[in-house]
Amino acid sequence: MQRTSPRATFRLPACLLLWIIPAALLTGCTTLPWDQEEPEPTVTPEMFDSRMAELEQTMSSQCEVSRDASEALRNDTLTLTSDVREIGSLLRRLRSDINFLGGNPEVPPSLCDIDDDSDSYRNKQVLGRSEWVGFPDVGTYLKARVDSGADTASLSARDITSFERDGEDWVRFKLALDDDAAVVESVRDEWIEAPVERQVRILQASGTETRPVISLLMTLGPIREHVEFSLSDREDMSFPVLLGRRFLMDIAIVDVAEKYRYERPEFPGGESADQAEEDEARDDDVAENE
Repeated sequence: MQRTSPRATFRLPACLLLWIIPAALLTGCTTLPWDQEEPEPTVTPEMFDSRMAELEQTMSSQCEVSRDASEALRNDTLTLTSDVREIGSLLRRLRSDINFLGGNPEVPPSLCDIDDDSDSYRNKQVLGRSEWVGFPDVGTYLKARVDSGADTASLSARDITSFERDGEDWVRFKLALDDDAAVVESVRDEWIEAPVERQVRILQASGTETRPVISLLMTLGPIREHVEFSLSDREDMSFPVLLGRRFLMDIAIVDVAEKYRYERPEFPGGESADQAEEDEARDDDVAENE
């Protein structure tokens, strides 16, 4: 009887195992649940859109708050800058006054009797209700109404434009005059520039109006000094210049029974003082409503 080799008895099971194992694996794969439903997403498109809308609303609100804060800061900065410039203007005027007083010491008042009929009564000039004034830096003469009932002086101006020069507020304007106004014709449509000294609020029937105030060198008879004028359109008035209490203070008094006590100043391109009577005769002496 033939004997079977021990090695031959173990080869057959090994071969079978090589076929059995892959078959078992393939069988397991076919039993997996491929048709199982996918899980629902945790965030739906509707939820995403809603969340994005909330974020946009939040960002818009924050931007609006930031914009309001920036605008408030800007307004505060502009106000502070305006105050600083006004203080600087006042300091310059104070320095000018100090220099003037230093070069012209005050003369003690005379002990002699005062002539009540003198034009220098109590060291003040007597002015009529209407006078000629000159503006050397502008180069023209204009008619002025002297009114102690008004507070500030006013100059008729149009096309008033604000601008900045060397960090300070300035204005550019033209004289607002009617066709019959007495003026040096070459100056009628010229631009005039001046720094803004301050702003003044004027109460009117229609409401409150803010006007720029400038300082111009003005002459009136023997008077020659810088005068502050608020700029406004007085073209419908008989007089393009109004002189109020601030100008008269410590300088002059008004005799309403008289007018044009002093000659009209002369400027290149203008008419002579001898021809002023014709212009003076045009006054209608109608009271103006300021």
